[in-house]
Amino acid sequence: MSESPQAASNRRILAASLVGTAVEFYDFYIYATAASLVFGKLFFPAASPSAQLMSAYATFALAFFARPLGAAVFGHFGDRIGRKSTLVASLLLMGGSTVAIAFLPTYAQAGWAAPFLLCVLRFGQGFGLGGEWGGAALLAVENAPPGWRARFGMFPQLGAPVGFIAANGLFLLLGLALTPAQFEAWGWRVPFLLSVVLVGVGLWVRLKLTETPAFAAALKEAPPAKAPMLELLRRYPVETVAGVFAVVACFAIFYITTAFALGYGTTTLGYSRQTFLGVQLGAIGFMAAGIVLAGYWADKTTPRRVLMAGCVATIGGGLLLAPMMGSGSLFLIWAFLSLALVMMGLVYGPLGAFLPGLFPARVRYTGASLAFNLGGILGGGLTPMAAKALADRGGLTLVGLYLAAAALVSFAALVVVGRRSAA
Repeated sequence: MSESPQAASNRRILAASLVGTAVEFYDFYIYATAASLVFGKLFFPAASPSAQLMSAYATFALAFFARPLGAAVFGHFGDRIGRKSTLVASLLLMGGSTVAIAFLPTYAQAGWAAPFLLCVLRFGQGFGLGGEWGGAALLAVENAPPGWRARFGMFPQLGAPVGFIAANGLFLLLGLALTPAQFEAWGWRVPFLLSVVLVGVGLWVRLKLTETPAFAAALKEAPPAKAPMLELLRRYPVETVAGVFAVVACFAIFYITTAFALGYGTTTLGYSRQTFLGVQLGAIGFMAAGIVLAGYWADKTTPRRVLMAGCVATIGGGLLLAPMMGSGSLFLIWAFLSLALVMMGLVYGPLGAFLPGLFPARVRYTGASLAFNLGGILGGGLTPMAAKALADRGGLTLVGLYLAAAALVSFAALVVVGRRSAA
């Protein structure tokens, strides 16, 4: 029996939203992994290993500050000319910046030009990513049938574990196939170079799409906003601020369990890179399970309710971080990462439906993108550095309290925003 045109269209839409965010998160994860493993010694002058790692984490944070600028620019065009063209442009910028990192000289070869160029390309990654997630989420939820918004909205979220598996799996294989000297000399460049394949797939899928019904309907009702950002801040300030803080928990929990945990596990705890990457890969499937659970649960109830439940669980997870991560047992470390990533699914999965639902279609791209990316600065941009500094000064207990505090902030924002929905 042949597939209906609507079913085929839905499949393309969901594939496009998932593939694009998978590329996005692959690009970010390979950078986070490389920053944790080799960027410190390759791109910064010789100093203590801790100082080099902190410098590498600083370049990692730079993209988070570029993301709101990208959200403003791509959101402006996404709300004025459409979702499709804007998504293609953001993917090209983000992917091009990632591939270019593969060809950078090191500090030993080019001096201070090396970290400068690294920062420029990292900024390009973040700027492109600023327009990526919001557009992918809108692509999914603005095409969702009634009652399916959260389940359609979970597909761009599933790009996160897919990108993580691709990125860390590739680093793990390279670690097994290459000697440490080979990996440091050229092996780390391979994941950045291979990003071109994923970008090509993403472009191929997205160029086949048509504009979303919600955007087309908004154009029929009224001309597009001349300045979507100004209209957003003037008419929807509570929704925007609440959306920003609602995102904090998901970024904090993710970058503590990935970037910080990898750096801490391979330095302070003394595990090999291959061992700890394997542990993280063994845990990431629980994030996908949490996202799927959250999508179905949110359609049965509301995205906000699921997000609030995830925040409460994350507060408890923060209190478990120190005893489990510092237990000396690799099994308990894996168990904590698995548990934390389930909670990540609960505070991340419903965002694809929740954030777009806060804003009308005429400013939805700008609103969802800005909230997500400003929340990324607060919850993720400085988290690896902050967590490392807290661990160095007061141990893992302070890191756990940091995570619990981030979840409490998001919970409070969700209480404030109430059941607002402009969908």
